[in-house]
Amino acid sequence: MLGKLRDRAVDAVEIMDDPDCDAETLRRTYANFRYVNAVVSGLRHTYRHDIRPRLSATAETSLLDIGSGGGDVARSLVRWAARDGLRLTVTAIDPDARAHDYASGRPALPGLEFRRALSSDLVAAGERFDIVLSNHVLHHLSGTELGALLVDSERLARGLALHGDIERAPLAYLGFGLGTWPFFRRSFIRADGLTSIRRSFTWRELAAVAPLGWSVRREVPYRLMLRWQAPPTGSRAIPPVAARAEAADVAQADSARAESARAAEER
Repeated sequence: MLGKLRDRAVDAVEIMDDPDCDAETLRRTYANFRYVNAVVSGLRHTYRHDIRPRLSATAETSLLDIGSGGGDVARSLVRWAARDGLRLTVTAIDPDARAHDYASGRPALPGLEFRRALSSDLVAAGERFDIVLSNHVLHHLSGTELGALLVDSERLARGLALHGDIERAPLAYLGFGLGTWPFFRRSFIRADGLTSIRRSFTWRELAAVAPLGWSVRREVPYRLMLRWQAPPTGSRAIPPVAARAEAADVAQADSARAESARAAEER
């Protein structure tokens, strides 16, 4: 199995993504996410390093959590900000009705809203947030979907976008497999976690597909952070991902036409 980690297992499917998977096992999986994320998500570091410095005790900061799943990330952020005396509102979105029903069915927290939606729905509605974040979403996406997420992130974020995920590596696979083996027997945590690692990027792979203006940071343990920061007001901004992609398409088309014209002249 470790030899298969050389390439992304893009065709591997997590059990919980099956709409017909066992509902009770799925519910236990959502409930157990908070324990797994406490160890592997690096969320406390992200909060302290990237989010907390942008919060204020007097002015409200808005954050969007994309692909919020069982809602444990959103709940942690709201609680930590309140504990620190800082004002943070979190909108947590997920298109999966099962995840939304679980997350929204838990006790309400001030400043936290769960919505069943896609990031593109919020873009279409013209919504904006100070910070856009996702956790363990990137490895679920195709290349086209990843590009669309980054386009949406730049349109939705006034200040900062952070997309954290696992880094694929043999030690990450072994460590997660051994560390979860005695636990989570009645959930999809272990099986789907191992599949997630197989589907995840390495640093080189993610850096290779990161558009201009985005950076990839390595974190512990076996974490990658794909990061974008809005240019300061008045500075020369890098064009949005969509505009850069369109410009690249135009340039490619122009190059093809020029090559065709040269070939015609030679004939």
